[in-house]
Amino acid sequence: MPHATDITSLDALALSAAVKARQLSCVEVMDAFLDRIELLNPRVNAIVSLQPRDLLRRQAQRADAQLARGEPCGPLHGLPAAIKDLEPTDGIRTTLGSPLLRDFVPRTDSIVAERIKRAGAILIGKTNVPEFGLGSHTFNPVFGTTFNAYDQSRTAGGSSGGAAVALALRMLPVADGSDHAGSLRNPAAFNNVFGFRTSFGRVPADWREVFMPSLSVHGPLARNLPDLALLLSIIAGYDERVPLSNRQDPARFREPLKRELKGTRLAWLGDFGGYLPFEAGVLDVCRRALRSFEELGCVVEEARPDYSIDRVWQNWLKLRSWQVGAFLREAYADPARRALIKPEARWEIERGFEVTAYDIADASVVRTMWYQAVRAMFENYDFLILPSAQVFPFDASLRWPSEINGTAMDTYHRWMEVSIPITMAGCPALNVPAGFDARGLPMGIQIAGPNHAEMACMQLAYAYDEATHWVTSRPPRLAAG
Repeated sequence: MPHATDITSLDALALSAAVKARQLSCVEVMDAFLDRIELLNPRVNAIVSLQPRDLLRRQAQRADAQLARGEPCGPLHGLPAAIKDLEPTDGIRTTLGSPLLRDFVPRTDSIVAERIKRAGAILIGKTNVPEFGLGSHTFNPVFGTTFNAYDQSRTAGGSSGGAAVALALRMLPVADGSDHAGSLRNPAAFNNVFGFRTSFGRVPADWREVFMPSLSVHGPLARNLPDLALLLSIIAGYDERVPLSNRQDPARFREPLKRELKGTRLAWLGDFGGYLPFEAGVLDVCRRALRSFEELGCVVEEARPDYSIDRVWQNWLKLRSWQVGAFLREAYADPARRALIKPEARWEIERGFEVTAYDIADASVVRTMWYQAVRAMFENYDFLILPSAQVFPFDASLRWPSEINGTAMDTYHRWMEVSIPITMAGCPALNVPAGFDARGLPMGIQIAGPNHAEMACMQLAYAYDEATHWVTSRPPRLAAG
């Protein structure tokens, strides 16, 4: 029987193949991952609401019985999965990191959870998030702080922080996430894995309101591109419950990722001409990563869109507070419940009260004008490249960075402003590992493509990963157990 460490070291596709070939039983796989979680999770607090081992082993036994009977099995058959704790999961506590929902157990799955289960995965629990998913730093009063896979004194990022850390430490084969202001890109960068913010509608999201395009989208996280593409093929695709979801066949994401890149044109956005402040060393790591693209035959040029980035930021603030406030205003109206909402969320709600319908209309026009400016860039460039964060993973005891390189941050999310231009343009953006600073802290860069160009982003990232091997060459020391 393979050693448990050998089992958890397998990537998702290899693990799936071994299960289907009966080289590994689903029970062996489950035991190996649960042993690893028992060993490592107390150090990082990435997986929460973990289900009892005996219950999970019984589910694994049923999965083995299905294989023995020759029944059709999905691509994640018998593999463990933990869903981000913003997503409803039938029978498994879903808290959103809020004391208001500390004991909430849904009776239905979200579409993402439903699709991952339909692919054969066994849900073992949830991955930790910031309260209501707000802020790119995963801490909350229900479960506490999630710590970085590379340095347990540092933040994991967020809001998909638990997912990224569990993935980096091989406590999960793949992971789901969601992204409004960098929530897939930032934690992936901070933990040296891949995180993919997809185009609007690519992965259907069953929000309570489905007709107005949200700034938040769902996407996959993985340790390599084939696994990332596999999970995207599972969670993507049209759903009639979400009328604006994308109708393209998600099976295309299982097509070959290798393609010729010579002559591919990349625009390096950097700090947007000095507009954005960066911690010392971040841009250096990112610029070194650009050399790998040039060695692949790509042409890299520094450029930026012909539009005010500050105007993009100011109008995103209005849209953000409107959407967050609309979700939380009922809880805020009750003083007792309001007292249980973190200050950053209350700030969003109170700002939302001040935003008028005309403000939203004007902000949406700015969003459209910005999209057109970015679209014009794609007439000259195939991809846009920019850092995934403005700081390296910071002290986990902080709520957020109050300044960057001497520039004060005037909001709890200003330090992640580099993610907002992509959010507002609606581009698919894939974080790829860029390297490490002298302290061994990871950083990533975003590969952003035109609307619905997810496959192209993954093909470029695949070639980059084949050339750099950051995930396999620099695993976390903690991963050794």
